Amino acid sequence: MKNRIIYLMVIAIIMVSCNSDKKELSRLNENNDEFAMLQNSEGYDLLKAKCYVCHNPNSTSQEAIIAPPMSAIKKRYSRLYNTKEEFVHEVTDWALNPVDENAIMRGAVEQFNTMPKQVFDKEELQKIATYMFENELEQPEWCEDHEEQMHRGRGRGNGRGTGNGRGMRNGRG
Repeated sequence: MKNRIIYLMVIAIIMVSCNSDKKELSRLNENNDEFAMLQNSEGYDLLKAKCYVCHNPNSTSQEAIIAPPMSAIKKRYSRLYNTKEEFVHEVTDWALNPVDENAIMRGAVEQFNTMPKQVFDKEELQKIATYMFENELEQPEWCEDHEEQMHRGRGRGNGRGTGNGRGMRNGRG
């Protein structure tokens, strides 16, 4: 009998909790900015857990990192892919199959080598890429100076590509 009462109490607590979550989501949906932030928090959590291990936004210098900052990746991909659908597809595609000939960040590949192939879940990558597209990303303090020194004097600031077509995708680059 005690077990049955405990079981019924647990079910009641779960039902109340679920109902209050639905009310909260409904309230947040009325304010689209808050609702979007709640939805995007999963993308941010995934970005921190899966990407910032190598693409650390808190690095102290360019020499202290093992991969380009995610903010730099966002800038580069945004130059080529200005719709969310294109951006998410291309970032996801690269992370699932990072091969040298498909790289669009030639300078980063020269400095860090091609990203090692990882075991990623495609849906998680899409959430990360969506978060990247829709939000401002954390950037190391040194990043703007690096961008200015390395890229501004070289045309459109599209990396240190050789212009030989390597790394160019969809005829753009």
